[in-house]
Amino acid sequence: MTLTVTKRAGEIVEFDSARIFNAIMGANSETKEMTDEDVQNVTDKVVSFLKTSPLFRNKISEDRNFQVEKIQDVVEMVLMENKFYETAKSYIEYRQKHSQRRSAQKDLIHTYKDMLFADSTDVDLKRDNANINTDAPMGIMLKLGTESSKYFINNFVLKEEYEEADRTDHIHIHDKDFSLITLNCCQIDLLKLLHGGFSTGHGFLREPNSIRAYASLACIAIQSNQNDMLQI
Repeated sequence: MTLTVTKRAGEIVEFDSARIFNAIMGANSETKEMTDEDVQNVTDKVVSFLKTSPLFRNKISEDRNFQVEKIQDVVEMVLMENKFYETAKSYIEYRQKHSQRRSAQKDLIHTYKDMLFADSTDVDLKRDNANINTDAPMGIMLKLGTESSKYFINNFVLKEEYEEADRTDHIHIHDKDFSLITLNCCQIDLLKLLHGGFSTGHGFLREPNSIRAYASLACIAIQSNQNDMLQI
């Protein structure tokens, strides 16, 4: 009997029970509910079910092919049947997390397509930063980088509760894409900064006498501050 697995992208590979064992071990690392022997026992039961269940019987030959999701369903079922409820819960959460990451990857690819092939008048995402011309080549490259940065931060940096809160608009993380590399758009007390003027270390700037001068100095101060790197 030949056992194969069809991966999500359609590739067919040889069935490997070690992947089941490692997945259960990963879930159990969160709960410490099972011994190594328990994990091996559950793995063996999953493999036995896959080999013998009529649900996976090939009418033409003894060979069997499984979809990844079906194997994961069986793992959950066997864990529950053997009363490893906490590990089953951890395994289910692991599946959900990776499903969300795959969905995010697809969203990122769609975003790339919009950035590369759509006009800014047709795509809101290309107009969300007034400082970037996303119809220009360098603007497009910068935007591709910022969207990749957001994907990385969402999936590998933020705690799940914060990522979910931001995704569901309960909070807003401003300039998330730059948050790992620079202090960006920090709050500056402009009244305190500009009142009476201030020294730059190389010279003295007097207090502005016009709204135009005030606005210009404010922009320079904020831009300078957001480009300062955070040193820890």
